[in-house]
Amino acid sequence: MLDINLVRENPAMVKASEKKRGKDPIVVDAVRQYDEQWRKALKNVEELKHRRNIVSEEINQAKKARKESLAQQKIKEMRIVADDIKEQEGKVQEFLAQRNQALVSLGNVLHPKVPAGKDASENKEIKTWGTKPKFSFPIKNHVELAEELGIADFDAAAKVSGNGFYYHKKELGLLNLALIRFAVDFMQKKGYMYIEPPLLLKKEMLGAAIDLEEWSKTVYSIEGEDLALIGTSEYAMLGMHAEETFPEAELPRRYTAYSMCFRKEIGAHGINEKGLWRRHQFNKVEQFIFCTPEESNQYFEELLQNSEEILQALELPYRVMELCAGDLASWKHRSCDLEVWRPTTNSYGEVMSLSNCTDYQARKLNIKVISKDGSRRVVHTLNNTALATSRIIVAILENFQTKAGTIKVPKALWPYMDGIKEIKNKEVIKKSKRDQKKVKFI
Repeated sequence: MLDINLVRENPAMVKASEKKRGKDPIVVDAVRQYDEQWRKALKNVEELKHRRNIVSEEINQAKKARKESLAQQKIKEMRIVADDIKEQEGKVQEFLAQRNQALVSLGNVLHPKVPAGKDASENKEIKTWGTKPKFSFPIKNHVELAEELGIADFDAAAKVSGNGFYYHKKELGLLNLALIRFAVDFMQKKGYMYIEPPLLLKKEMLGAAIDLEEWSKTVYSIEGEDLALIGTSEYAMLGMHAEETFPEAELPRRYTAYSMCFRKEIGAHGINEKGLWRRHQFNKVEQFIFCTPEESNQYFEELLQNSEEILQALELPYRVMELCAGDLASWKHRSCDLEVWRPTTNSYGEVMSLSNCTDYQARKLNIKVISKDGSRRVVHTLNNTALATSRIIVAILENFQTKAGTIKVPKALWPYMDGIKEIKNKEVIKKSKRDQKKVKFI
């Protein structure tokens, strides 16, 4: 939620940001109108309460002077004032609710570097890295590779849980764990504190991180309870310091968290294809930072560098996309996606999402920083994927496949793979040796 003082003092900037997002800036005027009505009603209440205090004293003085007629007159006046206070207090609450409802509908003010654009098709490529692999043989997608190697079972998962789930088996399970350990070790070496968060959160906490539209599309709620499954550990780390105030010397707080994540993926991003790319359940290592307002742009660059270094260590070609105004969620000030190359689709696919949310999320949970001079401000928050295993597994299988149908394991993961440097179908290898002939993979 935006700072109401920003809307009061710089409405032109807020309107320009809303217009860039493709939204009607007239909402800014509605916020200011309700705010003015609220402040007037609040002032009236304060004046009436002051009048009540004066009348109360006049009643006491009249009774002391044995002026009963005057005392009764003042008591009647007191009742009228009390009724007026009750009426004005109702207006105070009504105008405040209207103001806040309109205020919540305003998006975060956009960073100057956010390009104009209506949707994802107008996001801007700002960097590419790596050499796209070239193959001298017909390549296979990750589903074909995983099933032929016997390291995944999507049909059994669909049978027991429905579409959007999977069984990791043998080397694929080890690869999943290797990626988690690699990312956690990488982030800890960078000085980020490791966290394992709860997977269920109160809806109040989730509501501070996302808007209601996102809620209906992505969140699994627990029927009969004030709880929902997390779609990312970002939500849990944001809520971890709700209602807290940091001494400025204790910032930044850098966290990295591993968790399973759960998303409905309703609508345009529904689960329509077999495989690992879009799942209802997946594993993710996240990055999260609490910092002072002056430092959030600096840490945006730091988080971006972390993710680039991870992809480079895994030897995966990627590009960095600056999200345009029309593709930014309401709580984001600026955002970049990192997209990895998929040779089977001949395109890039998003694997990491970096966001500077400034004070938009933290304000709802009243998370502040106190400066040396005693002043208090809402902290800024940033988040970025360190690594989501499912999509990185897809990229590894497809980019590191060989003519023999095996998968080369990136060198950065060798220490975590129990000596496995190449994923092979052991049953096929045995058959090949037994038959003394080359086996063709179907």
